[in-house]
Amino acid sequence: MQFLEGMSRAATFVAVVTTDGEAGRFGVTISSLTSVSADGEHPSLLACLHHMSPVAAAILKNRSFCANLLHEDQHQVSDLFAGRLAAGEHAARFERAGWSSGALGQPDLEGATASFQCQVATSVLWETHHIIVGRVVDVRLSESPASLLYGHRAYHRAVQLP
Repeated sequence: MQFLEGMSRAATFVAVVTTDGEAGRFGVTISSLTSVSADGEHPSLLACLHHMSPVAAAILKNRSFCANLLHEDQHQVSDLFAGRLAAGEHAARFERAGWSSGALGQPDLEGATASFQCQVATSVLWETHHIIVGRVVDVRLSESPASLLYGHRAYHRAVQLP
């Protein structure tokens, strides 16, 4: 399909979106995360998750989530939360990485370049995906800003051009 091939050529950063609460503890790797606005009472970001994903359902029920931007050395965490590595139930995936609890109680990945604790502001179901907009209430930054990138169907590191 031309669309999928075209989009595979767009390099983007990799994030693991997590949630914990009444609906349970879940996480999934996504590359569809972007800022919406830095203005207003709170900055906001947008995440897209497949409508059949148990993570999307849990985020919508828990009403909060954490978007963890992966460090360039965390490709195994990406594979784990993308379901590429055998890990059993969603909750079992959390046992294979280090976590802390963020300001909203959402799982904050140790070593991530940035973690954004968000409250769900709104969501819309568009064809096959939930588009979820979160109000960012807390941000944690690591000392290393080197983000993991994904493009051309492979992981990459950002390099500075001369």
